Amino acid sequence: MAVRAVVMGATAVALSVALAGPVMAAPARGDHTATRQAIEAAVQDGVPGVTATARHGRVTWSTTAGVGNLRTGKPRSADDRYRVGSITKTFVSTVILQLEAEGRLSLDDTVEKWLPGVVKGNGYDATKITLRELLNHTSGIFNYTADDDFGTTYFTKDGFFQHRYDTKSAADLVAIAMTHKPDFAPGTSWNYSNTNYVLAGMVIERVTGNSYATEIGRRIINPLHLRATSLPGARVTVPQPSSHAYSKLARTPTGPTYDVTRLNPTIASSAGSLISDSSDLDRFYGALLRGELLPPKQLKEMKTTVPAAEGSGYMRYGLGLTDITLPCGVHVWGHDGGIHGSSSVAVTTADGRHSLAFNFNGDWSGDAGAVVVGEFCGT
Repeated sequence: MAVRAVVMGATAVALSVALAGPVMAAPARGDHTATRQAIEAAVQDGVPGVTATARHGRVTWSTTAGVGNLRTGKPRSADDRYRVGSITKTFVSTVILQLEAEGRLSLDDTVEKWLPGVVKGNGYDATKITLRELLNHTSGIFNYTADDDFGTTYFTKDGFFQHRYDTKSAADLVAIAMTHKPDFAPGTSWNYSNTNYVLAGMVIERVTGNSYATEIGRRIINPLHLRATSLPGARVTVPQPSSHAYSKLARTPTGPTYDVTRLNPTIASSAGSLISDSSDLDRFYGALLRGELLPPKQLKEMKTTVPAAEGSGYMRYGLGLTDITLPCGVHVWGHDGGIHGSSSVAVTTADGRHSLAFNFNGDWSGDAGAVVVGEFCGT
C-alpha cells in the first residue's frame, strides 16, 4: 500500500515523478548535506518528523528531523520502527523467487494452479494469469484498495475510527477485487495492484504450508538478523522504539491531523503490513542486490523490468522491485510504501553498497524524491 493524502491509489510511481529533472553530479562520498536539507524541507512542508539512515560500504549515517509525537514534542529517533507499507512487496517477491530457485514453483505457473477458484468471475480467467504477472503488476487484477467502499471504510475519518481494529483475511481482500472487472487483459499493460501481492502471499502459504509471515521470518529476517523487522499479524501497535503516525484521513492535504498509530494491519496483508526500521531496510536491500538472498538467475528475473510510469523512461518495475534512474544518471533499486500515517522509501545502488531508507510519519506532504536525489546526486 502507499499513501498520499489518502491511502488508496498512490504507488512507487508517485516517488518517480519527483525524480525527473536536470542532470546533476553525484555527491562526494560521505557528503549528506543535500540529504539533510531535503529532510528538513519535508518537515517545513508539513511532515511531522523524518528518520533516515544511509549506508555506504561500512560507513553508516543517520539523521532525524521534526517530532515523533505532536502532543509532547518528543523528537524522532534514528532507531524508530515504523510501518513500511508496500516495501513488504520486495520481501514477498524474494520468497517467491527463492521457492522458484528450489524448484517448488515456476514464475510461469498460473494463479489457478496454486489458488484454484480464488480469482474468478467478472471476466477473470486465472488460467491466463501467471505468478510473474502478479509480481510485476501486469496481471490486470483490480486493486482492492481502490474500491470506493473500502476507501470510505478505512481511509476516511469516520470510517477509520469505526473500523481501525477490523480483522480482514486475505480471502476477504481478494473478494473485494473480484467485485470489479479486470483493468486489462493479463500481460497487456501495467497497473499497481495490492491484490497481486495478497495473492502472492496466499501462494506462499499454499506451496509451503506456512504463512507468508513465517516464510519471510525464516528466510530473510532471521538470516539477515533484522532485529527491528516483524510481521505484526493483527497486532495494532508498533514495537518500541517508535513514533506516532499521523494522517489527514481525507483526499486533500488540508484539515485536521489525526493520530492513526494504532490500527489492525490485516487490511494490508502481504501487500503492506511489515514493520521495520531504516537500518534493517538498508541491510535487506543491500544484501538483496549483492546476491545474498537469491541466486543469479532469480535476481536477474527480479530485475527484469517493465515500464511503470506512462511516458517515463526513468521508472521501471521488476518483480517487487523498482528501478529508478536519477537525474545524475545513478540507478537505484528498491521500493516505496505507505500505510496510514507512514510513508517510507528504501533504495540502494545496483551493487548494494550505497543504501538509503527513511520514513515520514505523516502521509499527506513531503518530497520523498528530493531526499533520494539529495543522497545519491547531491546538489
